[in-house]
Amino acid sequence: MKGYRRYFGKKIIWFLITMFFAVVLNFLLPRLMPGDPVAGITGRAVSGMSDASVAQTIYNQYAERFGTNKPMYIQFFTYLKNLAHGDLGVSFSQYPRTVADILGASIVWTLVLQFPAIIVGWIIGNVLGALAAYIRKGFDKVLLPLSLFLSGLPAFGMAITLLVVFGINLKWLPTSGGYSFSLLPHFSFTFIKSVLYHYWLPFLSIVLIAIGGQAIGMRSMSIYELNADYVKYSRFLGIKDRKIVGYVFRNAMLPQITGLALSIGTMVSGALIAEIIFSYPGLGSSIYKGVFASDYPLISGSTLIITVMVLVASFAIDIVYGFIDPRVKAAQNE
Repeated sequence: MKGYRRYFGKKIIWFLITMFFAVVLNFLLPRLMPGDPVAGITGRAVSGMSDASVAQTIYNQYAERFGTNKPMYIQFFTYLKNLAHGDLGVSFSQYPRTVADILGASIVWTLVLQFPAIIVGWIIGNVLGALAAYIRKGFDKVLLPLSLFLSGLPAFGMAITLLVVFGINLKWLPTSGGYSFSLLPHFSFTFIKSVLYHYWLPFLSIVLIAIGGQAIGMRSMSIYELNADYVKYSRFLGIKDRKIVGYVFRNAMLPQITGLALSIGTMVSGALIAEIIFSYPGLGSSIYKGVFASDYPLISGSTLIITVMVLVASFAIDIVYGFIDPRVKAAQNE
C-alpha cells in the first residue's frame, strides 16, 4: 500500500507541474503570433470614417477593454485571476460574445462527432488486428496493406476523397454544414434527421483512419505476445489455446487502452481537419477562425480545453494502469 501511495503521489506532482507549464504556454504562444487583433476590431468599427483621431480613440478604448495595452506580466496575472473564476475572456473576432459562450456552443458538436467515431474505430480496428495476428494467412495479407493505406492517408486526404466521391460525384450526402442551412437549431424530427444526414461524411473520414491505425497497433502487439516465452511454455504444459489467447490479447490491449485514452483526450484537436473541410460547426472550426483572426482569448480557451483533456486522460490511464497492469503492481511491491 505504501508503494501505491508513492506511485500515485509522483503522478499527481507531475500532473500539477505539467499543468502549470501548460497554462503558461497556453497564455504566451497565442500572443507571440504576428498581427494586432485590436486593430482588426477597430477597422471594422470605423469602416467608412476618415477621422484618424476617432479611430485612435476607439483603438485605445478596445485596447483598454481587452487589456492588450498593459505589460505582458500584468496580462498573465489577469488571465490567471479570470481563469480561477472560470472566465475565459471576451472574443476579439466575435465581440461582444464571450469565449465560454462560443466554446459551449461548439464543443457539443465536436463531442457528438468525435467520441462515437473514436470508439467505433477503436473497437473495429482492435478486433481486426487481433484476428489478423491470430489467423494470419490470407486474412492478414489483405488486412495489413489495407490498414497501412488507411493509417498512412492524411486526415485531409480521406476527408476530401469522401467529399468528392460521395458528396460531389454520387451526390449521396451533403458536403458541408452540420445541418441544413434552411433550418434553425431546435429539437424536432426534421432537425435531427438533417443533423444525421450531414453527420456521415465527417464521421466516416475519422473512423476509417482510426480503424487502420488501431488494426496495425493491435496486430503488432498481438504477434509480439503470441511469440513470448510464457505462451510457448503454457502450450508446452498443455494449457488450452483459448485460455492462452485470452491472456495474450489482454496484455496486447494495454498499449491500445493508452492510445484510446489519448485519442479521447485529443478528440477536440483531432476534429480540426474534418470540421474545416466539411464546414462542421464544432470546436475545430472555432479554433481555425480564432487563429486567422489572432483572437487570443478564443485560441487560449480552445487550447486550454485540449490541454486539460490530454493531461486528465494521461493521468487517468496512469492511475488505471496502477491497478490493472501486473508489472506496475509488482514494481510497487518491491
